[in-house]
Amino acid sequence: MSRQICLILLGPPGAGKGTQAEILVEEKGFLHISSGELFRRNLENETELGKKAGQYIDAGELVPDEITISMVENRIREIDSGTDFILDGFPRTLVQAKALKEILADYDPDVDEVVLYLHVPYSELIERLTGRLTCRAHGHVFHKKYNPPQEQGVCDYDGSELYQREDDQLETVKNRVDVYMEKTEPLIAYYRERGILLQVDAGQDVEGVASEIESKLEKKQW
Repeated sequence: MSRQICLILLGPPGAGKGTQAEILVEEKGFLHISSGELFRRNLENETELGKKAGQYIDAGELVPDEITISMVENRIREIDSGTDFILDGFPRTLVQAKALKEILADYDPDVDEVVLYLHVPYSELIERLTGRLTCRAHGHVFHKKYNPPQEQGVCDYDGSELYQREDDQLETVKNRVDVYMEKTEPLIAYYRERGILLQVDAGQDVEGVASEIESKLEKKQW
């Protein structure tokens, strides 16, 4: 019998984490746990953790690790035994990564902790992120190179103007990627030392990335 998998998604903005998570959910039956969705759920339901997090958010401060860790721990405890699941957006720090190891050991010592690192060359990341175009009317998204509109500057769906959002502009994009890399490098090193890092060439097309992920998961090449 195969062991239950906790698959941790790591990868910079533009690496395709969301797309690959959707494929794993639809084709492999993984449960997708997004840290962003977890925060929204706790805030909307006004849980004790949500109220605590809200105080920091309202003050414009970072939510402490212990609150985020507790939210994730509570969610993991709700998962049925044997259900493979994806953690997207957590852990983000070494403190969170080490806490997760303890949470999983307490939840079920036999769970396989696997880290999926979607690697894309820096220059390609910048091209992917700065090429995005958004329509003003309904937010439809296009890309100058990978998904261009039929008519330049015009949305295919509603005819509204396409524009580049401020957070898709070059300097902002470079800063986002640089900050992510700086914060994530210790995590990558930590998981590589533990022998559970599975690095995937995310510079391929969507199907190629999905195929490599499937192959490495099946062969347990991490």
